[in-house]
Amino acid sequence: MSSKSAILVGVGGQGAILTAKVFVTGLMGAGYDVKTSEVHGMSQRGGTVSTQVHWGDKVYSPVVGEGAADLMVAFEAMEAVRYAPFLKPDGIAVINDYEMASATTAAGLAQYPKGCVEAMQKNFTCYVVKAADIAKELGNAKCMNIVLFGAMAHSLHMDSIDWEAAIRSQVPAKLLDLNLKAYKAGLEAAAKTNA
Repeated sequence: MSSKSAILVGVGGQGAILTAKVFVTGLMGAGYDVKTSEVHGMSQRGGTVSTQVHWGDKVYSPVVGEGAADLMVAFEAMEAVRYAPFLKPDGIAVINDYEMASATTAAGLAQYPKGCVEAMQKNFTCYVVKAADIAKELGNAKCMNIVLFGAMAHSLHMDSIDWEAAIRSQVPAKLLDLNLKAYKAGLEAAAKTNA
């Protein structure tokens, strides 16, 4: 297999790092060579968080350059647009249809841009899910990241990988049932999109 790459982007506190760990665990469990890199950019204060993942038979670098990512997972709509230059023209974007105010928008110094999701849909194949709403319906907003992970798993079409085992290995036992439900809900939500 030739190598593939993904970039997971969000805002601090959304669970992007845990999601990347689940993703990498699943890939490694399936026998892929995997390299990963994380950027935390003041993540505890609502700054951007990104993780780059490369996988294949043999991979030499975790770095994903502009126009090189096969997949983007955006935990927040504006982050999808911010990182769009990293996607290949035929790349796939999995987007959480969710808006999170940055410090400047929360302070009233700037307005949240309109049409982020629509702009992405004009240029890329997109799986758009309301992961935050689904997580709330499941009873815990913090499982939003695993809902989004389920949507990502659907978009990858790598059904031979035991993603549930990867979740089990990374999520605390007391939250496991909730997160397995979140994963399945994400799979179902992505299957219903018009990507």
